[in-house]
Amino acid sequence: MLVGRIMAGDEGRETGGYGGVGAAQRPVRSRLRDRFTASDPGLLRLAAGSRTAGSIALTLAVLGALRVPVTHLVAGAIASMAATFAIREKQRSQQAVTLALGLPVALVSVSLGALLNPLVVAGDIFFVVLIFCAVYSRRFGDRGNALGLIGFQLYFMSLFVGATASALPGLYGVIAVAFGSSALVRFVIVYETPAGVLQRLREAFRVRLAQLVTAQRELLDAGPDEVEKVVEAVRLGTARLHDTAMMIQSRLADGTSDEAVARLVQRRIADAEIAAERLGLLLLNARSAERTDTLTLHLPGASVPSSGRLPVRDEATETLRRDLGALALLVLRPVGEGGGTALAHVRNRLLGYRDEENLPPASPAVQDVFRGIGETARAVMGLRIALDGPQDESDDAPATIRSREELDAENAAIEGSEEAEREEQAPTGWRRPTTRSAVQVAVGSSLAIVGGEFLSGQRWYWAVLTCWIVFINTSSTGEILVKGYRRLVGTVLGVVAGIVLAGLVGPHTWTALALVLLFVFAMFYTAPLSYTLMSFFVTAALGLLYTLLHRYSAAVLVLRVEETALGAACGIIAAALVLPVHTHGRTNELLGRVLERLTDVTAAAVEQLSGGPVVDLLDRARELDQALADLRAGTQPLTHPITPLRARRNTAQYVVALLETCAYHARSLAATAELLPTHPSIAADPRLRQACARITRNIETIRAHVTEESATAEVERGPSIASLLEPDGAPGVPRFGRITDRVLRHLQRLDEAVVGLARPLDVPVSKPAQ
Repeated sequence: MLVGRIMAGDEGRETGGYGGVGAAQRPVRSRLRDRFTASDPGLLRLAAGSRTAGSIALTLAVLGALRVPVTHLVAGAIASMAATFAIREKQRSQQAVTLALGLPVALVSVSLGALLNPLVVAGDIFFVVLIFCAVYSRRFGDRGNALGLIGFQLYFMSLFVGATASALPGLYGVIAVAFGSSALVRFVIVYETPAGVLQRLREAFRVRLAQLVTAQRELLDAGPDEVEKVVEAVRLGTARLHDTAMMIQSRLADGTSDEAVARLVQRRIADAEIAAERLGLLLLNARSAERTDTLTLHLPGASVPSSGRLPVRDEATETLRRDLGALALLVLRPVGEGGGTALAHVRNRLLGYRDEENLPPASPAVQDVFRGIGETARAVMGLRIALDGPQDESDDAPATIRSREELDAENAAIEGSEEAEREEQAPTGWRRPTTRSAVQVAVGSSLAIVGGEFLSGQRWYWAVLTCWIVFINTSSTGEILVKGYRRLVGTVLGVVAGIVLAGLVGPHTWTALALVLLFVFAMFYTAPLSYTLMSFFVTAALGLLYTLLHRYSAAVLVLRVEETALGAACGIIAAALVLPVHTHGRTNELLGRVLERLTDVTAAAVEQLSGGPVVDLLDRARELDQALADLRAGTQPLTHPITPLRARRNTAQYVVALLETCAYHARSLAATAELLPTHPSIAADPRLRQACARITRNIETIRAHVTEESATAEVERGPSIASLLEPDGAPGVPRFGRITDRVLRHLQRLDEAVVGLARPLDVPVSKPAQ
């Protein structure tokens, strides 16, 4: 179902005046649905929470009907949770195979736990071996990771409930019920297919795109005291749109019928994202006295121009305000969906701006915004065609017909292209992340077992669990430190909640189980947003489970905090002393990868714009985006609010923001180069090679300084890119079409950003030639 459906009775009011639309004029139900869709793209968090909580609820219902003891109820809840959250594959057939293989793994694991629990030394040694194998199994992909998680969690469950050999037959039945309930919920009740997830992600992209346009519209009216807040909203909207595009990218292969469709959707998503980001930059330029630095949209706290032409109240800006509202409406609502010809006329008007039609009298900067609206409207139409198929063409104006012809030609070129295979050499031996992590977590767990035994001979496994968890999805000592800190904070808060809830619930078993289900849902729903919140809900749920097992006391929950702190400390010690990957080295590695991808995308795009062979640019651009996302995650220890190194924090934020700026210009160049074979206004220009040579050479120089201590080359400064291409040094002479001038601007901005990277990274810069 399309989001943003508008009631027929509101059509005239909403479409009148070329987009006199507002969010408040849309039905409350539609607005709430759009907000929820945008806050949880693809409903992935809702599905994860519902699937896990539903699986546990079904398991408890079956076991309750069988009147099993409370210990088995707790074991069933833990087994059901492990069987559900461990499986991460996207294809249902693969999920079924992994779930089937997980059952015997679970049975063996709980059996060994029950048999080895009385044998302290042998049990501890086996637990460490199991932990090593569980972490090492990640190298075998999602299935290996899932089976390792199930093995570890079920062994932990046997320790938690105090499983014995005599209780094994009953536990086998409980585990079978848990896995059966997990399968029923996954494959029948919370039914989810790759195509369905991709469809919901695409709807989320539309809603986030409309929200970004709405935030950009507010720039027109923001006064000096409001502009910082509005620009921050535009930054957030731009970042959220990019995140959704990356999520779509990761699911295209599984969620589309064939490769051609996947590439078409990928291209249209990229076009819409780039057009929307460019529109925000043009609006910033329109309201500033001088051209705005692209960094403004990427660096939190960057200075925002507040003096200049806008906000003003004249006919051009009033038209601009209405057209931005109309653009947001076009994103949410397709032409022909109950809107008669009104929306078609709005679309024709906006698309006409691309061809200089009906541009109102205004300053060049404001007219650029109108052109940007036209480009975005064209991207929205292309997105509609790619996602929803052919559209109604009966009311098309000449500008719309031209845009359709361009889109059709591009679609044909995309369908006929072939994707090149690109392989990278993976690390081997001890350098392989899974091997290194397995060794580190095994050493850390050994320390946690020894220390945990001193704190408590019965509940030492909490320290091991924390040590295990802080290593999941971390790559450096700094990341482990931050994750351990967050888990400790969440655990402390959860202990307080557990004490309060345990006192309120008392002996009421089913009330406690209902609260556990609520906390499990909240745990999985908040996990991608906040690790601290997730730890809070986990600890609160465990407090209730202890109540059910009649082991609850304030001392037990305090011990939980102590074991958590011990486990985090053991993990940090192991990460720092055993095959360490320091945060500085990790970020340098990730930074080098980003610079390599940036060189790749920029050089390939400019080579194609210069008349070189056609190559696969969109996939290269997304590899750059993924490398940037990895770098952003890797710098979290440096940018975390608790870090005492404020100078390094500011430097890390500045470098990442500069790289995001570079990536934006590289993506724009790649998108323009992809248009070259089909767009009549774009012609290859061999001189662009000369303009790009210095940029790629400077990127490689910076990369060499980052990855090699012996590098001595300097970043080269030179004349502006535009002056390099001026014929006979005649400034001001019209030389290029609008598209080519845009390419030159992107190259100029990229050149400036690359040179700007040299200072915070301590790379020497040559003095400009006199």
